Amino acid sequence: MKKNFTISIIFAFLVLLILTVSCGQAEKDVADKTEGNEELVSKTVYVVNYPIKYLAERISGGRFEIVFPAPVDEDPVFWMPDPETIRQYQNADLILLNGATYAKWIDRVTLPPSKTVNTSESFQNRYLSIKTVVKHSHGPSGEHSHAGTDFNTWMNPQLAIEQARAVANSFQRLLPDDSILFENNFTLLKNDLLKLDSILEQITNNGDGLPILTSHPVYGYFADRYNLNLNSRVWEPEEMPSDQQWQDLDDVLKSFSSRWMIWEGDPDEAIVAKLKDRGISSVVFYPCGNTPEQNDYLETMKQNAERLKNIFK
Repeated sequence: MKKNFTISIIFAFLVLLILTVSCGQAEKDVADKTEGNEELVSKTVYVVNYPIKYLAERISGGRFEIVFPAPVDEDPVFWMPDPETIRQYQNADLILLNGATYAKWIDRVTLPPSKTVNTSESFQNRYLSIKTVVKHSHGPSGEHSHAGTDFNTWMNPQLAIEQARAVANSFQRLLPDDSILFENNFTLLKNDLLKLDSILEQITNNGDGLPILTSHPVYGYFADRYNLNLNSRVWEPEEMPSDQQWQDLDDVLKSFSSRWMIWEGDPDEAIVAKLKDRGISSVVFYPCGNTPEQNDYLETMKQNAERLKNIFK
């Protein structure tokens, strides 16, 4: 009996020892796993527009959470974030700006310089200007004018590549151990943008000064890259132009005999019909300033290119 009791004591001790060692090992495994994954926890990057968001997501390889907080019904250029959103920008690990006077609100707040990157800084001497001073409004942002520095830099794929380079450099500084990942992703993105640039160049190569109307002065960098002859209105696709605007167009057509108008959004059928009466056809070229309803920046630009063939065929 005593022998059995002793054996029971020894058995219980061994079981307790095994459980203690197992629990200790489990705790160590959890700790090791946590330590091994610390670098996989995404840092937060806040951006001011969709094109920068697209470039950043392509380059980051999932290593960053890319946040573009502007509402879909707001123009990100003139949108004013609320105090809480501004704090989120200030607390982000990185803030990516478009530059060229984009996001007017950044001049009214204080952003940490050490976290802020102007992605178009490398080509500031190539900024274009918009001379149109007509005020208009669309969305909750209210009335505004697009006169001044042209901020639609991404409309030139070659400039978009330079902005992507700035994004990649900022990521490499933030997570130097992943520099190769960021560099490889940048190279893939650069190749895609060069292919897009080549497609657009081939399509527009036969333009030869072809006069083209546009509904909005957002195509400056696009026209500059492909040497297009554009004349810009300030018309909203869903709003019938006033009698005065139609008269202004008729006056322009006396010396600028265009057969095409490029729109930033799908124009109302009544507007399309009145243009048709003047011998003008409509083509949509989405600028991608805000998040597309479908597809991404690259796919949207490719679809834009396909529609442009109607003009330059």
